[in-house]
Amino acid sequence: MTQTPAVLSPEERARLEADAARLVGFARRAADPGGGFGWLDDAGRLVADRPVETWITCRMTHVFALAALHGDGSAGEYVDRGVAALGSVLRDRTHGGWFSSAGPAGRVKEGYAHAFVVLAAASATGAGHPDGPSLLQEALGVVLERFWDEDQGLVADVWDADWTVLDPYRGVNANMHTVEAFLAAAEVTGDRVWLDRAVRILTRVVDGFAREHDWRLSEHFDQQWRPLLDYNIDRPDDQFRPYGVTIGHLIEWSRLALHARTALGAKAPGWLLESAGRLYRAGVGRGWDVDGAPGFVYTTDFQDRPVVRERMHWVLAEAIAAAWTLWRDTGQASAGDDFARWWAYARRYLLDERDGSWRHELDAGNRPSARVWSGRPDVYHAYQATILPLLPPAASFIGAAKDGW
Repeated sequence: MTQTPAVLSPEERARLEADAARLVGFARRAADPGGGFGWLDDAGRLVADRPVETWITCRMTHVFALAALHGDGSAGEYVDRGVAALGSVLRDRTHGGWFSSAGPAGRVKEGYAHAFVVLAAASATGAGHPDGPSLLQEALGVVLERFWDEDQGLVADVWDADWTVLDPYRGVNANMHTVEAFLAAAEVTGDRVWLDRAVRILTRVVDGFAREHDWRLSEHFDQQWRPLLDYNIDRPDDQFRPYGVTIGHLIEWSRLALHARTALGAKAPGWLLESAGRLYRAGVGRGWDVDGAPGFVYTTDFQDRPVVRERMHWVLAEAIAAAWTLWRDTGQASAGDDFARWWAYARRYLLDERDGSWRHELDAGNRPSARVWSGRPDVYHAYQATILPLLPPAASFIGAAKDGW
């Protein structure tokens, strides 16, 4: 398998380094007095009346672990904060696993959140945190026992607090982030079984569900993994379960397929590269500049008509990361052109020059919006898109960073 390294100029590298450092500086504001990391508003202020959420705490811990490996002298303190919260306020000491958030409203166990616990634990381990390995072992054990379905090669979604009732809903979002987490776990532990499980999920979702429907990936399924094409049609702008095709996820699955291909090396099946290209082209062709203004729409229906036209920062960040990875791994000039185009859009519309954060949402005219997301609670997508060109090829961000940037 041939990889053609994409090349940045020294000026471009310096700019990305500065962007990454500013994002980490912004992320420090999310430290919550009660432990973990909270929700930031548009001005970067902690929203005091929102509970600390597991997925945000885990993403922030992951970001700070990567920053620590890049020489940020204070980032380790924030890794400590995240690991401590996962061992206390977010952890269910009675039944095991992690609540979706601190406080009474978060008393469920989500596959999505548990995938991020694995990611945070893997990144903390890779960054040398002393409690990282035990946290990672525990998190992988919970995912394997409670969420992983060996027969299906996929993970389930939501349990109640004491693991007695499993919701019949199944979704590919939790599975996508489980792929990400398993790839990180494989590189940190050296245990091939996590890579194999990641590839099993990719095989079902990408080479199965997506390919079978001309790369229009349904997000929602019943417990027999039959697609629910009208799911949330009355709530199309749901933050985590929107109706229709989520354009950013097509692009994110594309990147993860390429990362798995990197891990497999010469033994990688040909469909990983082929499907990565098809998913990327489907996301770009059906989502970018399709309604009279630049930007990616959030969702489309299954006839490729835009449904939610808001532009999400995370979709653009995933497009940057996927374009870079495709350019790096194949040398396709069009992917390099896209990488430059997506960054130009980000700098014009999304990146806030005051503090380095990204505006989380724009409307169809590229004006600030809060229809789906309020505030700026998440630097994970933007940070990963920013640092990926600075890292060597690997299956995960922590795998690339742990041996030195």
